[in-house]
Amino acid sequence: MVCPHCRTPNPEGTSICLECKTPIDLGDATVVLGASGSGAAPTAGLEGGGTGWSQAATWNPEAPGAAQAIEPGVVLAGRYEILELLGEGGMGAVYRARDRELDRVVALKVIRPEYASNALVLQRFKQELVLARQITHRNIIRIFDLGSAGPTRFITMEYVAGEDLSSVLAHRGKLPAAEAVEIVRQVCRGLEAAHEEGVVHRDLKPQNIMIDRQGKVLVMDFGIARSTTASKITRTGALTGTPTYMSPEQAQGQKVDARSDLYTLGIIFYELLTGRPPFDDENPMATLVRRIQEKPTPPIEVEPAIPVPLNQIILKMLATLPADRYQSAAEILAALDKWENPRAAQTMEATAVAAPARGFGRDLPIRLAAAAILILGAVAGWLYTHHPAGAPASTIKPVRVLVADFHNATGDAVFDGTLEPAVGLALEGASFISAYPRGEAHKAAAQLSGATVLDSQQALLVARREGIDVVVSGEIAQQAKGYRIRLDAVDGASGKPIASRSGDASGKQEVLAEAGKLAAPIRKALGDTTPEAVQMQAAETYGSSSIEAAQSYAKAQQLQWSGNWKDQMAAYQQAIALDPNMGRAYAGLAVAYRNLGHRDEAEQYFKLAISRIDRMTERERYRTRGAYYLFQRNSDLAIKEFSDLLKQFPADDAARTNLALAYFYKRDIARAAAEQKEAIKIYPRNLLYRHNATLYDMYAGQFAAAIADGGELLKLNPKFYQAYLPIALAQLAQGKTAEAEAAYRQMQAMGPDGASLAAMGLADIALYEGRNSDAAAILQNGIAADLAAKNNSAAAIKMAALAGADRKRARAAENAAKALAADNDVGVAFAAARALREAGQEGKALAIAADLAKHLEPEPQAYAKLLEGEAVLEKNPRAAVGLFQDAGKLVDTWLGRLDLAQAYLAAGAFTEASSELDNCRNRSGEATAVFLDDIPSYRYFPPVYYYLGRVQQGNRSPAAAESFRQFLAIKAKADAGDRMVEDARKRAGK
Repeated sequence: MVCPHCRTPNPEGTSICLECKTPIDLGDATVVLGASGSGAAPTAGLEGGGTGWSQAATWNPEAPGAAQAIEPGVVLAGRYEILELLGEGGMGAVYRARDRELDRVVALKVIRPEYASNALVLQRFKQELVLARQITHRNIIRIFDLGSAGPTRFITMEYVAGEDLSSVLAHRGKLPAAEAVEIVRQVCRGLEAAHEEGVVHRDLKPQNIMIDRQGKVLVMDFGIARSTTASKITRTGALTGTPTYMSPEQAQGQKVDARSDLYTLGIIFYELLTGRPPFDDENPMATLVRRIQEKPTPPIEVEPAIPVPLNQIILKMLATLPADRYQSAAEILAALDKWENPRAAQTMEATAVAAPARGFGRDLPIRLAAAAILILGAVAGWLYTHHPAGAPASTIKPVRVLVADFHNATGDAVFDGTLEPAVGLALEGASFISAYPRGEAHKAAAQLSGATVLDSQQALLVARREGIDVVVSGEIAQQAKGYRIRLDAVDGASGKPIASRSGDASGKQEVLAEAGKLAAPIRKALGDTTPEAVQMQAAETYGSSSIEAAQSYAKAQQLQWSGNWKDQMAAYQQAIALDPNMGRAYAGLAVAYRNLGHRDEAEQYFKLAISRIDRMTERERYRTRGAYYLFQRNSDLAIKEFSDLLKQFPADDAARTNLALAYFYKRDIARAAAEQKEAIKIYPRNLLYRHNATLYDMYAGQFAAAIADGGELLKLNPKFYQAYLPIALAQLAQGKTAEAEAAYRQMQAMGPDGASLAAMGLADIALYEGRNSDAAAILQNGIAADLAAKNNSAAAIKMAALAGADRKRARAAENAAKALAADNDVGVAFAAARALREAGQEGKALAIAADLAKHLEPEPQAYAKLLEGEAVLEKNPRAAVGLFQDAGKLVDTWLGRLDLAQAYLAAGAFTEASSELDNCRNRSGEATAVFLDDIPSYRYFPPVYYYLGRVQQGNRSPAAAESFRQFLAIKAKADAGDRMVEDARKRAGK
């Protein structure tokens, strides 16, 4: 083999040049192993082969063959301004640079000057460009272009601010199972995209896996990758790659395919969970030989905490023979899905869509923006809760408490179901205590024994099934001078007594405060160090002025868990009528209106609640302010409120699920899903929490999981029509329009409110297929029904959609104006402004943009920028690019990515346009409801294929024909006169 530095021939397998003493990087040369796997044992310097550039290194100008580093400030090719050296690999150096033409930061990979005359090296650089540009996926570093500046050759690529996985392992060691699985998942998705293009990486290693600051994982450096259909650059029998991460067949110089990358990923998975790779010998060649001849030590023997299913997955990935491994990245993803959600996996195996429930016929609310559901709390809140002054919550094990139905021996119905929530909230004054939802407990008791009353014995049965730690029961009885109240707490598993206390209330209105006082010894027995005197004083001070109001509020909170919004709202109204100063009832009513999509009423009641915030408990203040910020889409302030709440009350499940929602509004769907899973851990069978998680699956593009989970929701509550939304949208996103329509029909049959949301969904399908006239008829009927029901918000959404679908300018403008008059929601305003611009009323559209720009929140400001960019797109694409990029800095919206792709296309920047369209495809889940309001909007997605075809035509790629075919297949039933369809047909003909 020839040393790439001094060109001196060396014996095969040499790792350090015998002449210049420089390490020979396997990414620069080849080593041949015999069939038995034996070969010369190299010394130090072999590790780290390939062309990896993620690990920062200092360029030593004195080293043999090294070139002087390019100084910051130098501009290459009149376009790329060098900002700093990021690192150096065997093939060259990588810089952070600014693309002055497109005003963005890129990574610029420079080939060393002394290699520029080497045809093989140049060919490998070209191969990296060609192969990487074949692969477009959010989990793969995007390659932009190959350029030159005099003798300097370079590649520009996506710049990622983050660190490589090697660095993560170096400073953290082994990772938690959930985190390791998420990394492997994302690498799998990237490899799946590469393998679909026939490209095998062949040098996958932690140094070639980047993690950005948002947790996105990207595979990079396809420098020695090879297409399974391309001619070989290295000769047969040559070993290329990094020994620690090579597959057995790669170590023997045999032909490799996608399964080799999956073996390597198994090594990385092993290292993530144990802190070290298998076969971790000091001698790299000994490592290779052992890998060929031996089986790895099971990771669970190295780290016993590893879940058994993950141990089995890794061992299958590390099978010596390729035929014994997983045969594709998709199989690994399926195995991980089955481990994380075995019930959903079983459901998916049994049926693609859950069987629709029969015999609904019950009126339910217009729409449940379930990913936008705000939860103020699980229990009625009228007692002050004080943060414990003793040990911090993190030092006390979380305790779940179930409050059973109290025995009402008074004969007065006002005490039925009234004391239990009061006691629950008093117990939750201890930050480590979480009150189990009594509505869920009643359902469980009915399933276990058919019981309609949750007495102490039934509560124990539920506690044992659900793993609840403590059961609290009680009794209230009338006596000569008032009432006698008793509380008993027992262990949820054994039934052994924990604490008991009795007390007297002189009158009906004093009962609630006394019940709160009696919770103090139970809290103390469970580990709370707050003085009882403080708890009792708080209970006396913050009692409700009306026990009847408290009972109505308790009923409303109970109804929250069943999704019965109308009855819940009636109960809140009754509570307010009985006690006009009950701020928490106004807050609950505001949330109920928000979840129904009635923005005007929600805002009104939020303001009334905040005006009475001083009469709320500490928890409720946080919850109310956080809910209001969510309503205003001010994610940062909402995150602060709920994070602060969780610091004081870590067991607050409402804070957890609302924190998930705040992250969702920031488009951090992965974090939202993770927070929602934490809430579900507290209450695994909670309908609303699970529905949120299902919608997060949908938005994340996990369509099969969304369908399966939607089916599970219908099993829990067949009347919960909102579960059909993720099922329908996930089916549509998979191209199954008939199944999507069937799901909407099921929703439509569930009363006027389900029919309203279904109408929007059915219209969305029609617009998706280009059947604008059909969509118009559906929308007009839906608008009439919404207006009759006095639901202006739902009507406005349909009016805006109708304006966008109408090709008659005058009618479109009229409907846009009606939509704006009915509701000023950001999504409605944006859609109406677009329709007005299409109708030739650009001035009015820009006026709407100006109004949106006045908002304090970033989201309306971002949509204002999009409207401004769309107005100049045709005349000045480069100016549009800048405006769309500014919008993306505010909020990274799906529509913004599509707009940016169109601007790049118009500017002739085909590679950049392709990258943005790839982003749109990878984030297709967000297109299901582009404003993250659970309003169907997948009609925006088909143009992605049209624009992709145009980009591919610009690159003279034959793939353009397939993109146009996909677009035209969706639009096969489109109305005549659709300009985009007509243009696609012409272009497809070419």
